Amino acid sequence: MTIKDVIIIGGGPIGIACALACKKKGLDYVVLEKGALTNSLYNYPLNMTFFSTSEKLEIDDIPFISNNPKPNRDEALEYYRRVATSNQLNIRLFEKVTSVTKPNDLFEIVSDKDEYKARNIILCTGFYDIPKMLNVPGEDLPKVTHYFKEAHPYVMQKNIVVGASNSAVDAALEIWRKGGEVTIVVRGPQIGERVKYWVRPDIMNRIEEGSIKAIFNANISEIKESEVVIQTPEGSVILENDFVIALTGYRPNFEFLKSMGIELSEDDQYIPTYNETTMESNVEGLYLAGVICGGMQTHKWFIENSRIHADIIAEAIVERTNSLHT
Repeated sequence: MTIKDVIIIGGGPIGIACALACKKKGLDYVVLEKGALTNSLYNYPLNMTFFSTSEKLEIDDIPFISNNPKPNRDEALEYYRRVATSNQLNIRLFEKVTSVTKPNDLFEIVSDKDEYKARNIILCTGFYDIPKMLNVPGEDLPKVTHYFKEAHPYVMQKNIVVGASNSAVDAALEIWRKGGEVTIVVRGPQIGERVKYWVRPDIMNRIEEGSIKAIFNANISEIKESEVVIQTPEGSVILENDFVIALTGYRPNFEFLKSMGIELSEDDQYIPTYNETTMESNVEGLYLAGVICGGMQTHKWFIENSRIHADIIAEAIVERTNSLHT
């Protein structure tokens, strides 16, 4: 079995950036991605537009040209696909890592397709795979989803969108524009402050004119086959309902991190321990990159401010390798 210098877990934009950085440093690496290339972006809504401009999504100074200043999902998929293929990056798709252990100086990585040994691990798995659940009766009904792809299934239906973030607001607006009835249920007193600045007035105007109904300071307490029970300061409200789109956010796979020995903060944020200078975790040779560094604070790190992690980590690995050989 060949011993790799680096195993990169996660084939999103930051994983691609890490692969580029490792390749430039002459490191023997492989990227393991459980789904498609940039799997999270692939699963974004079909009509999604990024908050960031295209140049802020670039990696390794490779130009990202889009039709508009803020690229859409398809343009981003094309860009990262071209970066990966034109640079002939060593990426193995649809290969899920099931365990990472370190019985000695080397990491042992087991996937559902193969086994590997490596001197270093870069973990950049993101957070899009595990939804924050409502934890209410009926959440397991077929009419409930925690992801939104497109509006068509919700046309001519009574829909409840849960959440006040960009994903919830985008879904509510698109479903309404395509002909679905929308009620948005928000835990707080207003639409989230971090909603895209050109979208926020749109949703506020639709709510004000009554096109989209909004219930603030509210929580769903039960989901039934044809109804939803909502708790408000004024008491319970029961709404007729066909679909619930619960876009309340997502979280990293903390169980996977802990299984590798990564220490998490002892509060409700679960921030992993790492050296901000090298991005190395408390496990020697295991580095963290991207949004996973923020724990539950999934808004802290994103593509445009964590792409720098790739060069930092690659340099740290080279220095660590040199020190081990001296």
